Amino acid sequence: MLRLGRVLLGRLCPARPWAARRGAAAWGEEERFVFLEYEPEPPPPAAAARSRAAARSRAAGADGAPGGRRVRRAADPSVPPSGVGCSGCGAELQCCDAAAPGFIPADKYRGLCAGPGGATGLRDAVCQRCWVLAHGGETVRLELPPERHRAVLSAALRSPPRHGRGPLLLYLLDVLELPDPVLPQLPALLSPEVPAAGLLVVGNKVDLLPADSPGHLGRLRQRVTAACLQAGISRAQLVDVRLVSAKTGFGMEGLVSRLQRSWKCAGDVYLLGATNSGKSTLFNTLLLSDYCKSRAPDVVGRATVSAWPGTTLNLLKFPIINPTCDRIFRRQERLKEEALKTEDQLSDEEKKHLNRLKKQGYLVGRVGRTFKRRESSVVDFDPDVLSYSIDEDPCPISKKREEREEFTYNEVKDARWCFDTPGIVKENCVLNLLTEKEVKLVLPTQAIIPRTFILKPGMVLFLAALGRIDYLQGEKPAWFSVVASKLLPVHITTLSSADVMYEKHAGQEFFKVPMGGKERMKEFPPLVPQDITLKGTGTSEAVADIKLSSTGWVAVTAYAEEELLLRAYTPRGTTVVVREPPLLPYISNIRGARIPGTAAYRTKKPPSLVENLRTVGNR
Repeated sequence: MLRLGRVLLGRLCPARPWAARRGAAAWGEEERFVFLEYEPEPPPPAAAARSRAAARSRAAGADGAPGGRRVRRAADPSVPPSGVGCSGCGAELQCCDAAAPGFIPADKYRGLCAGPGGATGLRDAVCQRCWVLAHGGETVRLELPPERHRAVLSAALRSPPRHGRGPLLLYLLDVLELPDPVLPQLPALLSPEVPAAGLLVVGNKVDLLPADSPGHLGRLRQRVTAACLQAGISRAQLVDVRLVSAKTGFGMEGLVSRLQRSWKCAGDVYLLGATNSGKSTLFNTLLLSDYCKSRAPDVVGRATVSAWPGTTLNLLKFPIINPTCDRIFRRQERLKEEALKTEDQLSDEEKKHLNRLKKQGYLVGRVGRTFKRRESSVVDFDPDVLSYSIDEDPCPISKKREEREEFTYNEVKDARWCFDTPGIVKENCVLNLLTEKEVKLVLPTQAIIPRTFILKPGMVLFLAALGRIDYLQGEKPAWFSVVASKLLPVHITTLSSADVMYEKHAGQEFFKVPMGGKERMKEFPPLVPQDITLKGTGTSEAVADIKLSSTGWVAVTAYAEEELLLRAYTPRGTTVVVREPPLLPYISNIRGARIPGTAAYRTKKPPSLVENLRTVGNR
């Protein structure tokens, strides 16, 4: 569904949205825009009713008090930790501290341990935090400082090598975050006595970025490689650089083939990366691919996936399959057969899944399995079995749990493992200042549609209340292309009105993020400026990206040799990065016609591309 409208002087004008507003508002008066964008379809009535019921339940709270949270937090400090890891995040399950990782309410904990196996009844369980993340989309606050994250990760990497050699480090970075803020920290985490066997860098979330020109993926790969070298990683240490989307599956079959071809089964593999880089999603995708032993998905729990940074609190793992010559041959035959298929030859279920992925990203892939033990290999996430119920008393341990599959000794005695590690916390990041609800608005989860505006000197661009760019000096207009979540509004005004607009609307629905009104803004860090000077390279190519922490970035395109003086603002404690050359230099060309009387252009969404699927008419 498409929506276009304009906001003039703070009010939405639904009538005649395409009409021009002539006169002074064209360039001088305060003017804000609600731009063309794609909106999700409204949920079906039943889903909407369930959502309203859940909201009423949360609003009522555990004791019926307005504004409470219906989440049981009863702890029993007398009960020692279980020694069993949560199958969602890996944290040790316990009921003694409600603010610590791995917490399960004491009554539920005792119910799970009441069987003859004692603590073994917890082997399928997930902690309260993972259950809430998976079912409610919210998070239970935990006391887990960045030092704790680093300690868990560093201890794992510094452990003595197994099988006579160090592990392969599979470092995942978010291509939207280039230059990656955590990459330079890797050497400090490694032990000089036990060096890693190599580093394979994976650029994730490429599905979110539109193709601004032919060969844009090759250019992105070069940019990721350059970022690795600038961070102090030598070419000898760098095994390879791959681009993937762990969410849509793009590039994942190629990554599995690369791992099996170069690393084979020589040692363990550690997934590393900053918080919210997509490690848990990659872990889950690899778990259901040819990289994992065929029986492992029936035994290993899947990592909790959420927009909230740091969802993996300890080490999860699955056994890596040994890529024998026979297995590699059978896998290649499957890939060749699937590459000859057209979309019309897919099953109805596959088509439905593919169409859903197309709506979410520009680049889509299909991850299959060559070695299947049975038709369905996905572990069901049953809250009645895996965790606790917020509405019911603990139920007796079921036979399903007692009959849980386990690896045999021969399956794991010489196994090489793929470990999912806790995300390394990004410092000076705007996400650290936001609530979980605000994080969901800031982080893009669907294909980003660039929004382009043409500004003259003396005009200002706001990206929510988290970023601001002032065009201070220049001779000619310039183009500013916003690359950020579509849920964040962009507002255009004049330099003389910008401060008044921010003071009036920050914390309100007008800017969306942050939210909470004037009380929230009293505690929220103020915007601090940084002056930037740029020289244009031509009207078809951006000169630089102005990255507003993790909120998004603005690509600036100006006339050749035109000198611009800009001032960029982000909240105090966060960073502005000027990225030269820009990540998508031709992004200003992905736009529609100018909206008459405004600074905005109509948006345009490029088509999606499906990997390893034959287009009708091609041979």
